[in-house]
Amino acid sequence: MKCEEAGNMSYRHFSHLLRGVRLLWLWQAVFVAGAGSKQWEVPFTSSSNLSEILQWDRDCQYPPQQDRVRITADVPPRLDGTWVSTRCEVRPGPEFLTRSYTFHPSRHFQALQHFYTDSVCGEPAYSLVIRGRVRLRQASWMTRGATEAEHHLNKVAIVVHSLAAKQRLSSRLPETCVGVTLGRLVLGKPHELYNTRSGRGCLEAMGFSLMEMGLIRVETRHHIRGGKVQELFLGDIHTDWTQRSRYRPTGYQQPLQSAMHHVHPCPVCALVYRSSDQRPPVLPSRPAAPLSLAGRWVSQRCETRPNVLFLTRDFTFHPDQQAWEGVYRHYLDPACSQPTFTLRALGHYAQGNPSTKVSGATEFVFKVTEVRVTAEDKNTAKLLNATRPGKCGRAGGWEVGAEQDLTSTDGCTFLGIKLPHKEYELFKVELDHRKHLLLFTGNRPTDGSSPDRPQRRPTSFQAPMVLCSGEETQPLQRHGSGFHSNQVQLAASGTERLAHLVLLVLGSALCSWVCVF
Repeated sequence: MKCEEAGNMSYRHFSHLLRGVRLLWLWQAVFVAGAGSKQWEVPFTSSSNLSEILQWDRDCQYPPQQDRVRITADVPPRLDGTWVSTRCEVRPGPEFLTRSYTFHPSRHFQALQHFYTDSVCGEPAYSLVIRGRVRLRQASWMTRGATEAEHHLNKVAIVVHSLAAKQRLSSRLPETCVGVTLGRLVLGKPHELYNTRSGRGCLEAMGFSLMEMGLIRVETRHHIRGGKVQELFLGDIHTDWTQRSRYRPTGYQQPLQSAMHHVHPCPVCALVYRSSDQRPPVLPSRPAAPLSLAGRWVSQRCETRPNVLFLTRDFTFHPDQQAWEGVYRHYLDPACSQPTFTLRALGHYAQGNPSTKVSGATEFVFKVTEVRVTAEDKNTAKLLNATRPGKCGRAGGWEVGAEQDLTSTDGCTFLGIKLPHKEYELFKVELDHRKHLLLFTGNRPTDGSSPDRPQRRPTSFQAPMVLCSGEETQPLQRHGSGFHSNQVQLAASGTERLAHLVLLVLGSALCSWVCVF
């Protein structure tokens, strides 16, 4: 939620803070090392076994009390076993795929990636067989709760499943790759793309990258009624195709689930687990869920964004007034237990046409007309009180727990927030394994830019939100210069910039490693 000029100005204001935080972080690292700390100890976490219970206000009944879970995460993570997709995944581009990754005690792995021509993963195009080795390095200082890792590729092979897919690949690859790589290819048979004696030029031309192995987290969700679900989070994929092979992830993509401990029922899990490079899973078609945004939608977990953002989202839509409210609660830790600030965005939206790139998704245009911010701790309040008068709410009036309206100052120049602001979005509604409605909203650009024009509209999605069961929304009422209530998805460029600024200041006290856009 910013324009480029405001964003650049904001960066100049706080870039010196980043340098200071880095020095403080280095000092703290030396101090911890001198105290005999081990590489797997997570900074300022008393135990590497994290736990959390996702809690919501009383009027939001999801997750239901009987579905509440305790979440633990072991550092270093235990990778042994097979991990599979739970739905058709959508990557920037868009690309549609399912994944099956098997890790052995020796740390060797085999990764199967099945790519499709459609957004429901019903028409296989080609499969990649990737073999290599992964080495866990240390707890990440940049993304708390994660483990940094390195991977080494031994071999990559491709199996093309249709003539049309072969032709599409040929159109994307340089002539040198087409002749050498695809010229002798036989449909349905594996063909080697890479080994330790050859270069990676053809892999990069295909958009292939396994940099997701650079950031790893394994969570176990312990249900109150017994049973558990294990999830493998790997690093996020850069939204810019050209940056994929060089990007070092700081967030996560959709998690894989353990083939032994996954949600039930999960027909997709079984199909992906039983698949092979020559027999890709063909996911069953399912009836499309109606696109109705009415009601309140909430995060299902503590969410992680690139560049060290931990947050939960809480959206309310009023289709009759085409109005919305989005509440973004930001935290310092991956359990979302240490709040830093809350951002409340309000405005209007307009529904557009069905997407021509992602079948089943719909285009939207959102306009943000009002933003309110609440400092949740003293460091955040101190940062906001240091802004110039008339540029970021009421100068000197920031207090912990007190909400400030930024509308009167047209946002906050220091934070890169400018009002009003328009963004081009992509929404999709699906049903989960329990027939609960899920709302997928457009993925944020990795570089922190804003989808403020049609050609920048997202082509992939963030983690899904769930509709609060039995939720009823109240009509909007005017209060002063803006609205008070309801609707969602400020396309959070400004939200993310604010998070970075708060984390910078917190870093001076807590020594958290922060990267800014």
